[in-house]
Amino acid sequence: MTFNLTTALAVGFGGFFGAIARFYVGVEMVKHFPHEVPLATLTVNIVGSFIIGLLIAVFVIYTPNTLLKLFLVTGFLGALTTYSTFAIESFMLLNSNFWYGVLNIVLNLFGTIIAAGSGYKLITHFIR
Repeated sequence: MTFNLTTALAVGFGGFFGAIARFYVGVEMVKHFPHEVPLATLTVNIVGSFIIGLLIAVFVIYTPNTLLKLFLVTGFLGALTTYSTFAIESFMLLNSNFWYGVLNIVLNLFGTIIAAGSGYKLITHFIR
């Protein structure tokens, strides 16, 4: 696969629709299920992870058009939730090398929380 205008447009258009879907789910979830727990994020993460599992299984059986795969997986699901990619990669790693799968999960979970908190603390430290 190469990066060119066609592949960039496939990812970009998928991302466009995925971002709109994420925003829509967020608006509707807050409207119908106001709660302290971020249910919209939880919903898109779980639904996106389920969809990426379905698609990857289909793509293993049937070789997809590369542009369709880029549009759906990288673009749409990437914008809907990057968690779906983390989920399927962790699942695949757990099946092929359990300890690498565990390491991937631990590093992603704690690494991203530490990175997000560090960025937040860095800015709030200098702005106060």
